[in-house]
Amino acid sequence: MTPEDRFPGPEHPDSGPRHQPDLDVLPYGTYYEPDPNGGYAATGYEAETYSGYGGARYLEQHWPATGPEQGHTVHAQNGPHEQAGYEPTLPDHPSPAHGGHPGPQSDDPPTIELGPPLPEPGQPYHPYPAPGPGEPPGPLYVVGDVHGYLDELRAELRHQGLIDADGHWSAGRSRIWFLGDFTDRGPDGIGVIDLVMQLAAESAAAGGYCRALMGNHELLFLGAARYGDEPVQSTAGTASFLAAWRLNGGQQSDLERLEAHHISWLSRLPAMALEDGHLLLHSDTTAYLEYGESIPEVNDAVHDLLADEGVDEWWDCFRRFTKRFAFRGDAGPTAVRELLDTYGGTRVVHGHSPIPYLTGAVHADDGMPPHVPGPYVYAEDLAVAMDGGVTMEGRLLVSRLPI
Repeated sequence: MTPEDRFPGPEHPDSGPRHQPDLDVLPYGTYYEPDPNGGYAATGYEAETYSGYGGARYLEQHWPATGPEQGHTVHAQNGPHEQAGYEPTLPDHPSPAHGGHPGPQSDDPPTIELGPPLPEPGQPYHPYPAPGPGEPPGPLYVVGDVHGYLDELRAELRHQGLIDADGHWSAGRSRIWFLGDFTDRGPDGIGVIDLVMQLAAESAAAGGYCRALMGNHELLFLGAARYGDEPVQSTAGTASFLAAWRLNGGQQSDLERLEAHHISWLSRLPAMALEDGHLLLHSDTTAYLEYGESIPEVNDAVHDLLADEGVDEWWDCFRRFTKRFAFRGDAGPTAVRELLDTYGGTRVVHGHSPIPYLTGAVHADDGMPPHVPGPYVYAEDLAVAMDGGVTMEGRLLVSRLPI
């Protein structure tokens, strides 16, 4: 049993229907959906749909109420590995082996930089080419979890006017942050990485900016490539990075196509960033606080760990960044404020936890996929969720900030 967001079960290499379990706890939040007449325009999401308790009118209209809350016991394939204090997170894929229910909350080639290197502390920092006199910076976009769905990513970037029909940067001085999780579950994670690296170079040449955060699946993928089946002492029993990667949607074709320049690029991704007052994270967790009291401290700690530490330290980092749902429920706003007070910003923007899980959306009796109209704003409007659940037939979200 691994402390990741999926429990042991048979792999499903195809990208067919993926039915999801319901959530035990529903948050309070707001959906921002596009103007029905204008589509997902660059002006953002102007129409609001409020949810009183987890569900917007979409839950009432599209999904029937489920039964009472149920407790779930998690077992690994070879027997139980539950230990006190371990709370595995919800899966992105239900495992048929467990009835489809979630557990309790639980170098050679040169590398392409994602923008200019960070300056020395105390020096002025422009994460993209500084605008000329009177010239504002370009618009800011964020991209939710891609998970290997390259065609969906290209289509959404094209829809937003960020790339042209040939897949090249067409957005001038626009800025993009990818929120992590490029690989696993979908068919072409390496293709996604190659596209992001390409756009980083092309956007910089156009005066724009393209950067990316390290997600928990980047840690998992790098760990699988570096440590393979070397055992780690996890809180859920002895496992390995390779076993955990496979259980969480790792695609063998990605591992076979992984090259040294991919590893070098992925290893240097920051864990968090602050852009235009938005604190950008991959995971909706407060685990970042365990790595430093400033953004540079956190990023340096993760980079130093990946450069020098051993398999158990890597595993612990991976485990911490797979935690989720810290921002939902009554204590959610307090958790968000703790991060904002420490690292700055006025709102957290994150991926990692699919919006259908946050809203408690389940499939209707007719098998229709979850309806994800856009980013999900919750925790007293302090948090924005950007994982549209592309792995569960939701949407791959590319959105302009602020929302």
